[in-house]
Amino acid sequence: MRTVPFPIHRKRRLRVSEPMRSLVRETHLEPSQFVLPLFACPGEGVRKEISSMPGNFQLSIDELVKECEATFSLGVGGVILFGIPDAKDDLASGAYDENGIVQRAVRAVKSAVPRLIVITDVCNCEYTSHGHCGKIVNGEVDNDATLGWLAAAAVSHARAGADIVAPSDMMDGRVAAIRHSLDEYGFANTPILAYAAKFASVFYGPFREAAESTPQFGDRRSYQMDPPNAREAMHEMELDLEEGADMLMVKPAMPYLDLIRMARDRFPVPIGAYQVSGEFSMIVAAARNGWLDLDRAMMESLTSIRRAGADIILTYFAKDAARVLA
Repeated sequence: MRTVPFPIHRKRRLRVSEPMRSLVRETHLEPSQFVLPLFACPGEGVRKEISSMPGNFQLSIDELVKECEATFSLGVGGVILFGIPDAKDDLASGAYDENGIVQRAVRAVKSAVPRLIVITDVCNCEYTSHGHCGKIVNGEVDNDATLGWLAAAAVSHARAGADIVAPSDMMDGRVAAIRHSLDEYGFANTPILAYAAKFASVFYGPFREAAESTPQFGDRRSYQMDPPNAREAMHEMELDLEEGADMLMVKPAMPYLDLIRMARDRFPVPIGAYQVSGEFSMIVAAARNGWLDLDRAMMESLTSIRRAGADIILTYFAKDAARVLA
């Protein structure tokens, strides 16, 4: 009986130990690649846990500063701030108020931790009484009427000291409007991280509790993207680059790894991905039920996003992952 020779190549040779696996590892995570989302709220000494996002909190500015100091000490690349205003109205006035919650938070954080990168979410849903991302005209979100709000908010954030502004509203033309206003008011060096491919996703559920931004009628599918559309996502990104975006983001991350890879292969700018609240909460819930090892699931999920091509990962795991990597 003829003996079949064993293959020359034994891939297991390079898997025999952790030092060996580490030596040949293709994809690496660094805390500097992470951005931690934080929620600023009114008051003092407030640290209110978000029930659907264990370990995450609505934070008064004094507590948010402490969180930023701890985040910076771990080597995390930056934070992105969302605001919960004292009051909401139909004009989203808290979004572009020079003394609004995010504007005050930015000033406090940059004073306390000047080297920490502070990104601000530029949107209206947290500030409108109806929970939509723009001005309502005849029962619909009016795209063009909303652009002025967004531009004013971005300028107010830059004036407060934000390092990067990140429009997440998905109004057509908003990057151009923001770029024009930033340049006009002397902030030509403030970059724009565009939520370029933001999908109408079910995975945003816990965030809406955190930001108190649930729409009071309808949904956001007329302006956020339809999940099946990949070519459209690439076109959205092209348009945002043409309008002046410096960086592009895909949101959510794990259900859209293919689009992160497509964007990375196609566009010569930094690509971000947002591991959103639902992605975070699913992993934490499964771990609490004993179905997953939390640290391994956390690191595997982040590695998959990085392997797909993301340069920047917005994640609620930022601090925990940085501790694992230390």
